[in-house]
Amino acid sequence: MKQDIRKRTYTKELTHKNTRNSTYETEQIRGNNSVLTFIKSIRDRDPARPTFFEVVLAYPGFHAVGLHKVSHLLWNLRLKALARFWANLTRLLTGIEIHPGVKLGKRLFIDHGMGVVIGETTEIGDDVTLYQGVTLGGRGNDKPEKRHPTLEDGVMVGAGAQVLGPIVIGEKATIGANAVVTRNVLPHCTAVGNPARIIECGNEKAVAYGLPQSENLDPLGEAVEKLEKELERIKKDINKRAGQGKIAKTPSKRSAASKTNSA
Repeated sequence: MKQDIRKRTYTKELTHKNTRNSTYETEQIRGNNSVLTFIKSIRDRDPARPTFFEVVLAYPGFHAVGLHKVSHLLWNLRLKALARFWANLTRLLTGIEIHPGVKLGKRLFIDHGMGVVIGETTEIGDDVTLYQGVTLGGRGNDKPEKRHPTLEDGVMVGAGAQVLGPIVIGEKATIGANAVVTRNVLPHCTAVGNPARIIECGNEKAVAYGLPQSENLDPLGEAVEKLEKELERIKKDINKRAGQGKIAKTPSKRSAASKTNSA
């Protein structure tokens, strides 16, 4: 009898615990879509660690994302002129131009924001970070239905970078400042330069402004510098051997021809 009571009590407690955990998980899922979670994600990613009210009152990226929800709704309702008008007001207020047709993921952080341009068919995943002057645009010769890039979750694009065409920037990839990207970038990789080149992969955490984690900022320049040093070493080695008489002097073509004529 006592064992039955204990079993019932234990089953009841377990059911209550599971229900509580399920409720908690549901609240977490709902919280991921909330404005509070969005603000917290901005505070976590900004090294300045702004206060709650700083983000709400003084962050144009926060305002631009919120206002875009209205223009995107109008665009989907086929009120295109009104949607473009609202997007233009957003640009005037924030300095950030987001086409009403753009599909934004959750918690997009546009830091500073001035000069950011995001084209119509761009798709942006969750937890993406963009810095000032970024262009997510087209190349002018792509198909109308998809002309702009797709940024997967966790991508970081540095200041002034140009990501052009219907390409895919893989999950948690990093685009360096002022890079010009016209080809796909693999997940967890860093691309820098014009044209952009992948210089490292396996990134677990992006660095501010899209800088690579290593000090290898210009791989092509470093390769050229190594070749120049190697060439200089070879020249010195040749001169040293010539001075020691280890290199036999071959007769020139002119001297060989004069010998033939004299004969």
